[in-house]
Amino acid sequence: MARPRGLSCAPHLGIIPPFLLWVMLMSSSPPLALEGLRVLDVATILAGPVMTTMLGDFGAEVIKVEMPGRGDTTRQNPALGPGLSFIWLQEGRNKKSVTLDLHHPEGQDLLKRLVAVSDAMVENFRPGTLEAWGLGPEVLLGVNPRLVLLRLSGYGQTGPYRRKGAFDRNASAFGGGTYVTGYPEQPPVRSGYAVADYMAAYTGAFAVMTALYWRDARGPSTGSGRGQVIDLALYEPILRASEASIPIYDRTRRVRERAGNTNPGVVPAANFLTADGQWIAINANTDRLWRRWARVMERDDLLTDERFATLPARTANADALYAIIDEWARTKTAAELMATLDAAQVPADVIASVADLFADPHIQARANIVRVPDERVGALAVPGVIPKMSATPGRIAHLGPDLGSSNEAIYSGLLGLTARELAALKDRGVI
Repeated sequence: MARPRGLSCAPHLGIIPPFLLWVMLMSSSPPLALEGLRVLDVATILAGPVMTTMLGDFGAEVIKVEMPGRGDTTRQNPALGPGLSFIWLQEGRNKKSVTLDLHHPEGQDLLKRLVAVSDAMVENFRPGTLEAWGLGPEVLLGVNPRLVLLRLSGYGQTGPYRRKGAFDRNASAFGGGTYVTGYPEQPPVRSGYAVADYMAAYTGAFAVMTALYWRDARGPSTGSGRGQVIDLALYEPILRASEASIPIYDRTRRVRERAGNTNPGVVPAANFLTADGQWIAINANTDRLWRRWARVMERDDLLTDERFATLPARTANADALYAIIDEWARTKTAAELMATLDAAQVPADVIASVADLFADPHIQARANIVRVPDERVGALAVPGVIPKMSATPGRIAHLGPDLGSSNEAIYSGLLGLTARELAALKDRGVI
């Protein structure tokens, strides 16, 4: 689908060769906000690993703990070579990989030694698993009282469902997100992306930094300066994002239902098909924006029509208003609509595919998609670092590493194991 507004399709990063630009950027890098912070990533699949990726983007030393011979589950679609899937290369970026079998007593002892020299640890085993291995919170915080331990699970460490497993789809369903997604006359649908996983990742990264701030900046003033345990359920960020559906139900017993592409209580706000077959999202949250939109349509009469004069009236007569707007939108191309709506400062945009995003100059200008050189797979485009920070911006030093590539650096360099000890651990399947 072509992007309206006459956008350039020039290769991302302009005329500077990607590798040369990367060298230039890395040679003049500003300080990293989380440099000196060591985080153990003892999680798998998506939410937990993305959480530590966010921290690694801003300089934290992330040590990814993986099963020997198999590695993280996200490696198991090796489209680019053994252990090199697209999602692993993206979300394993900036990390160091060590192999360690936590089922083995020696592996459990090694994890304790890593915990002793780390600031935080992220795990997403089912509740009770760490305890069964003798690695429960009381043990880990006994080893390192300053440790921040984030425990991510489908339903949390407490409650009647705590032992149930869950993935993104289950979390969205239980958290209420799936129920309200789709059209009224159709079955509920899952979000196109793994929203529950990524929302949990962002929430978890915030939680880790909040706990570290309390430990290092506020805890000492209270005579503590200790770590703590964070209990985050995968469904909880979805539930927290439920707008006002909870207080509304509490007071009125009204259930938020599926409304297709419209916004309940905000009219007009929907997606519209254009003359050239593209979809455009337009939103008028206020009366002022609605007046601008009506004038773009050259329909001042709608502003005095009692059915559409106020937000409550427009909400009550939404179907009639959307029929009028649908008919208008189908007479214009997406480029024509964007030009007039942008000029009138009415919030609108074309519904973009990933191909559209690659060609978009705004995405390029904000480095939302960047190409990272890699000697194994060549330069690969991945999402850039967010948020943008003026003094301590993040960076992508490298894509997801090979399995166990940091074993020697971590076990020998950090923990002091000899080459003979390392070889023996490998022979016994511990690493």
